[in-house]
Amino acid sequence: MKDGTRAKLAQVSTATLTTVLFKRGFRNVFLALSPLAPEAPRLVGPAYTLRTIPAREDLDGLDVFKDPAHPQRRGVEECPPGAVFVIDSRGDARAASAGGILITRLKARGVAGAITDGGFRDSPEIAAMGWPAYHARPSAPTNLIHHHCVDLNVPVACAGVGVHPGDIMVGDGEGVVCIPAQIADEVAEEAFEQTVFEDFVQERVAAGHTIRGLYPMTDPANRPIYEAWRKAMGR
Repeated sequence: MKDGTRAKLAQVSTATLTTVLFKRGFRNVFLALSPLAPEAPRLVGPAYTLRTIPAREDLDGLDVFKDPAHPQRRGVEECPPGAVFVIDSRGDARAASAGGILITRLKARGVAGAITDGGFRDSPEIAAMGWPAYHARPSAPTNLIHHHCVDLNVPVACAGVGVHPGDIMVGDGEGVVCIPAQIADEVAEEAFEQTVFEDFVQERVAAGHTIRGLYPMTDPANRPIYEAWRKAMGR
């Protein structure tokens, strides 16, 4: 990402981003997951992934966590600051993908957020952190009951969306969008411009203006009004 891309993405909604991506032919980019702390800062960062497969009783006992090379534990210690830890739990929330201690460690290391299409345990405590974390629903049982962690930083499926390492993840109160890394800068620029315009439209419509000729802006008489508003707002 360019230096200003993260800042721009932090000011745009997932709704706007999905529209901008749709214009480029991308339809399957939205992860319908819920934020544990809706008031947390906007989630923005490149994906660092963890892939799981179904657990097996002879391989997934509690003693596996004694191995520092266990993929889940290694991922928590190696996920880069500013990145987003994305866990492919195969849409299975019967057992947790991670819990409060691991999420706290990610936050302390400067990771930007965590996402799973399963569930987090200790969810009330995670919610209280005010840190960007997204899941399908709370799940108290240990991950070892249903999840065997196998790979780090490989392409994964999360909430039905293909996520590749380095893709830019953006989350708000509605869910998460995955932006292909190679177009993140241009998407951020267009989405930011669209957000400024829609803020103008929202203000005008709230004041009683019709959407005809305004949204979309097909009436050229609205253009100088918009430009004057933007200048006055410093945007």
